[in-house]
Amino acid sequence: MNIAVIGGGWAGIAAAVELVDRGARVTLFEAGRQLGGRARRARIDGLELDNGQHILLGAYRDTLALMTRIGADPEKLLRRLPLRVEDNRGFCLALPQLPPPFNLAWGLLTARGVSLGEKLRTALWMQGLKWRQFKLPADTSVAAWLEGAGQTGTLRRHLWEPLCLAALNTPAEQASAQIFAHVLRDSLGSPATGATDLLLPRGSLSELIPDPASHWLSTRSARLRTGHRVKRIEPGAAGWQVEGETFAKVIVAVAPQHLRALLPGQDKVPDRFEPIGTVYFHYPAGTTLPYPLRALQGGVGQWLVDRGRGVLAASLSGHGHWENMGDEALALALHQEMQQPGPLPPYRVIREQRATFACLPDLPRPACRTSYPDLFLAGDYTWADYPATLEGAVRSGMAAAAACLEKAARR
Repeated sequence: MNIAVIGGGWAGIAAAVELVDRGARVTLFEAGRQLGGRARRARIDGLELDNGQHILLGAYRDTLALMTRIGADPEKLLRRLPLRVEDNRGFCLALPQLPPPFNLAWGLLTARGVSLGEKLRTALWMQGLKWRQFKLPADTSVAAWLEGAGQTGTLRRHLWEPLCLAALNTPAEQASAQIFAHVLRDSLGSPATGATDLLLPRGSLSELIPDPASHWLSTRSARLRTGHRVKRIEPGAAGWQVEGETFAKVIVAVAPQHLRALLPGQDKVPDRFEPIGTVYFHYPAGTTLPYPLRALQGGVGQWLVDRGRGVLAASLSGHGHWENMGDEALALALHQEMQQPGPLPPYRVIREQRATFACLPDLPRPACRTSYPDLFLAGDYTWADYPATLEGAVRSGMAAAAACLEKAARR
């Protein structure tokens, strides 16, 4: 079975690994010079960082399994820490290393800057969500959902809304409440020990999956055609024509805006997108945060990530005032909000204008199967349970590969 996978992001990589592991001959096409798509290394001022900040959680079971499968040890490559959400306004919620649900219960009970009454109301609300299996009667915005649930106090401003923006890359006033409920189900509401843990790459994102996957696939006779953008695919009598070659089946694992060009007429493809900005600051080597993740409230910034060696990354999700600021003005504003001493240090600004699809209520999203029996889709936007996440991308790739091989087995 000769199969083409178009797109070498995390979805395409997951699909290719699954196919090869189950005996298919695979050609993986990737427009960039390296695998990884929107989650890969970027060399910045001599440092290997990333083209944007991606937060991984212990709940990313398929991502962790894929790493192990291709020879990347999560224990060595990832730093695992109990989740702690704190900001520059005095709020702090820290989960201890206890099995669920005791970790969340203790975290709520000891949360700083929250009244006892609000803590109890939130605990009852979370328990009610569990009883209803995190299913809402109808989708709505996260803001409307929180309002209706009585979540109007400190936890809304300092926990739920920042988490929503970070996870869905869409502001609470517009974001899907049902998708956010899925995020809560598999993180704070998960019965799995360690699901809420923060997983921070010790190096670049490319070291987690793209680099080891490239080696793993190459040593198993998969063809990797990097630096090769596929502009056209066509069905033929003997199979699919891709760049002058014939393939029995094709998995298209490109971003939704590129899918429309490759396959005109596809419905349910997201057409609204949200940006992500990342500003890397190179402070003196001893500069650290008390905890490597910190929220910023009341200004331009949203989240800070301590990347080690004095590098702090400020992450900006979704449309906002920051888009209209020049690089220097943006960096200076963030430097001041971070309250770091001294003048503005060396910095680098990375802006991804179409980083993710806008995760709106009742958003139509395609499945992995298409109207063509031998053509399948993969990508975070096809994994309808989640917003645009690395875990959703990996799961979508696995699902597309399984569907592809299931069709072959039936024949």
